[in-house]
Amino acid sequence: MLDYLLWIKPVLKILVLPPTSLLLLALAGLAASRRYPRGGKLLATAATLGLLALSLPVIATALSQLLRPPQPFVTADAGGAQAIVILGGGSRRNAADYGGDTLAPLTLERVRYGARIARLTALPVLVSGGATQGGTPEAYIMRDALEREFAIPVKWTEPFSHNTHQNALRCAGILHSAHIQRIVLVTHGVDMRRARAEFAAQGIDVVPAATGLTERRAFTPLDLVPSMAALQKSYYALYEIAGNLAWEMSASH
Repeated sequence: MLDYLLWIKPVLKILVLPPTSLLLLALAGLAASRRYPRGGKLLATAATLGLLALSLPVIATALSQLLRPPQPFVTADAGGAQAIVILGGGSRRNAADYGGDTLAPLTLERVRYGARIARLTALPVLVSGGATQGGTPEAYIMRDALEREFAIPVKWTEPFSHNTHQNALRCAGILHSAHIQRIVLVTHGVDMRRARAEFAAQGIDVVPAATGLTERRAFTPLDLVPSMAALQKSYYALYEIAGNLAWEMSASH
């Protein structure tokens, strides 16, 4: 039953977020055009244009900025912090090149940045992430990578959480037991607003240490050229925008 429930959220994400949702709308429009030519073609065209827009770097960047990502971390920000918490962001199952489960790209970025913060601050590290789709819990893979590949010791491992809310809830239990109230939190910039709110709700003060921040550069014509990287960036931004709205709605009740 638990394995079944763990698959519900990924399937819903695929169906609701682009590109799948827009492709399904386009197909529905084409199918409906036989009976409703004008309405069906309009729906298919709107879905196609929406997919095109989300593939533009200029749109992807604008969506990311709606999340109000934090400023880059500087060592002085960590004053009073007692630990570093690194959140998992997915794993690669049965990776042939690694002989088993390994870090997905997002988690690898967080682990690498967390290692940098650990060297700068000398704070103890807590890693958090469960086996969201089976296999080895992300926290164990993160711990092994930090210790074996980055030479950063991990003091605490939280291998049971399946989402940001559970990350905060379960990490808070570990942190409170160690009398820790202020942490440096490592996750991606688009995730930070919601993650910070979740930890704050558990009584943990957060110093944001966000990775994957949007680079600051002048606009170029290439920002109007569709790309898979931009579409993926739009996907992450839309997911977090939806997550933030859900958080604010639940917090208001």
